[in-house]
Amino acid sequence: MRHWIYTPKQSGPPPVIAFFISGSGTNYQQIVAANPHNRYVVFTNRPGCEGARNATAAGHTVIELSHHDYLEGAREKYGLNKVPRNCPERTEYEKRVSGLLEEACGGEPDLICLAGYDQWVTDWLVERYYPRILNVHPGDTIKGYDGLHWLPSAKAIIAGDPAVKSTLFLVDKGEDTGPVLLQSKPLGIRATLKNLKKRGEGGLVDQLESLQAFIQSSGITSYRDFSALASAEQKSQIKLICQAVQNELKVQGDWKIYPFAVHELISKGRVEVDGRDIYVDGIKQPETGYSNDCFKL
Repeated sequence: MRHWIYTPKQSGPPPVIAFFISGSGTNYQQIVAANPHNRYVVFTNRPGCEGARNATAAGHTVIELSHHDYLEGAREKYGLNKVPRNCPERTEYEKRVSGLLEEACGGEPDLICLAGYDQWVTDWLVERYYPRILNVHPGDTIKGYDGLHWLPSAKAIIAGDPAVKSTLFLVDKGEDTGPVLLQSKPLGIRATLKNLKKRGEGGLVDQLESLQAFIQSSGITSYRDFSALASAEQKSQIKLICQAVQNELKVQGDWKIYPFAVHELISKGRVEVDGRDIYVDGIKQPETGYSNDCFKL
């Protein structure tokens, strides 16, 4: 059964949009800059982070609750970096966060935007708010280019892709597996590195060509293969290249599709969901989401 993510209220208040941030909050800033007139509430698990300071300065409600006290016992129980996604401690933490959030919003928020949030989202939170949780990923989730930071670009290079994309999706119970609402226009990897060379960051194109030759000659098909066969220098090179590409992708991808989806699609009541199917203006969208040929990036 199809239902709206958000239905605008005629002559009513603007939507209440909540952000989950852990650092600088640049996606939050881009969304707010595109439309400063909505009501924004910011939650952070890292009190005093740059994004929280900026939100306070902007006059937005800020909720701060560190995850450390909630997960300290879990780390002792399961081991450092081994705390399960849906352990009771994480769920307890999110229930507390949800209570504070809904108190600040005067009810459930109309939309939750993960904006550089460094904690797992549990099944409990998804069940409470789906399909109203959005996230942006610096890679093509349809192709399975998951991972943090620069890893999605590395996986694209290893696969032989000429370009990378950002993906905006509805958060489900998997890791970057939710239905895709929107993808950015492809950002050419080689063209990006050439532009950086013009700005004084030389050498990256040559390093890319060397890495591509090594990947092809070695029969490498996955990042795991690359990690096992590459030298320390080659690992350093691919990291440097991918960091440069993803810095540009954040600007040309994340910062364009996130504000557009929030303000032009969802806030205007244009998006419906039926299970994993997404409809925009009543039209069922393909797996890749709303066509980026239909709007100006």
